Amino acid sequence: MSFGMIVCSALMIWKTLMVATGTESPVVVVLSGSMEPSYYRGDILFLYRRDKIDVGDIIVFQLENEVIPIVHRVITIQQLPNKEIRVLTKGDNNPVDDRGLYPRGQLWIKESQIMGQVVGNAPYVGMLTIWLNDYPMFKYAVIGLMFLTVLVSKDPQ
Repeated sequence: MSFGMIVCSALMIWKTLMVATGTESPVVVVLSGSMEPSYYRGDILFLYRRDKIDVGDIIVFQLENEVIPIVHRVITIQQLPNKEIRVLTKGDNNPVDDRGLYPRGQLWIKESQIMGQVVGNAPYVGMLTIWLNDYPMFKYAVIGLMFLTVLVSKDPQ
């Protein structure tokens, strides 16, 4: 029962953050070194969905048919005649823009692909997430330890 309450509480907090920030993923972990020295692998980034994007903003975007979102800086903005915004991005630590990462034939990131803009970070706090993904046995050990802790803890009566 306690374990179920912990899981439900975490989901409620996540959904509340989604509504408050306007993004489906209000928190992401940096998985590569492409944004160094601005952000390092393992940093947790806090996102917010804003109406206006400027050159220099760091955004998180999701490419079609890709699972992992990308964190990069906006280097160019294009406004189409219908007022739609398109952006070109680049990692701070990369020598060229991201057009090589985009799907074939796509030269710009569409507004619909942008998950949010970075508004804050917690350095290296996300390393646990990386370790859980890189070492599956570590993940099972942590989950087992959490479950065991819930089982053996006694609620005061």
